[in-house]
Amino acid sequence: MSDVYASKTYGEHEIGFGRKIGILVIDFQRGFTESQFPMGGSDHIDRAVDNTARLLKVARAKNAPVANCYVAYGNDDQFPHWKVGAVTRDLRRGTKAVELDPRIADHGYDYVFEKWGASAFFMTPLSSFFTRHHVDTVAVTGCVTSGCVRASAVDSFQFGFRTMLVEDGCGDQEEGPHNDTLRDVGRRYADIVSTDDVIRQMLRNEPA
Repeated sequence: MSDVYASKTYGEHEIGFGRKIGILVIDFQRGFTESQFPMGGSDHIDRAVDNTARLLKVARAKNAPVANCYVAYGNDDQFPHWKVGAVTRDLRRGTKAVELDPRIADHGYDYVFEKWGASAFFMTPLSSFFTRHHVDTVAVTGCVTSGCVRASAVDSFQFGFRTMLVEDGCGDQEEGPHNDTLRDVGRRYADIVSTDDVIRQMLRNEPA
């Protein structure tokens, strides 16, 4: 079967890694990673958490910048118009659902911040954090791939970062939307890479 998008030059250019990698971890909080919560319990997300934990171990050892975010709201007036019921019921500031999964959390090292929109860049200091640390390449992990991960990858592109979407470091409620997002974002805004690809690149680069 012919690829119409390829014939129209989509995906023609590979972005490639730059000089310094920063890691962005999106919404690996208990409300998405633990089965006691309505949005938790996905094996696909669990796989992504484990791979991201492996990536972060190397990133911290290499002194790479790590940004780790979660979504939370203080009161009803702060919610945007989400169509996801569990977001508005469960993701309340100060509750267990907004705590970072202990497999990926290091509050003593990471830049941990709260977001309220889909993108980790929207109305947050994230781009300033990466710029301050001279990051030119952002490796994106987190959940869910078809939602907040996609929005963040697009904004990473729009802020001028080389964007690497880490396939096995991202997870969704179903694999279909995950794969659709990788295919679509990979045609336009980001390179689709693996955890091992990012680790190899960090081991190749000099420590910051």
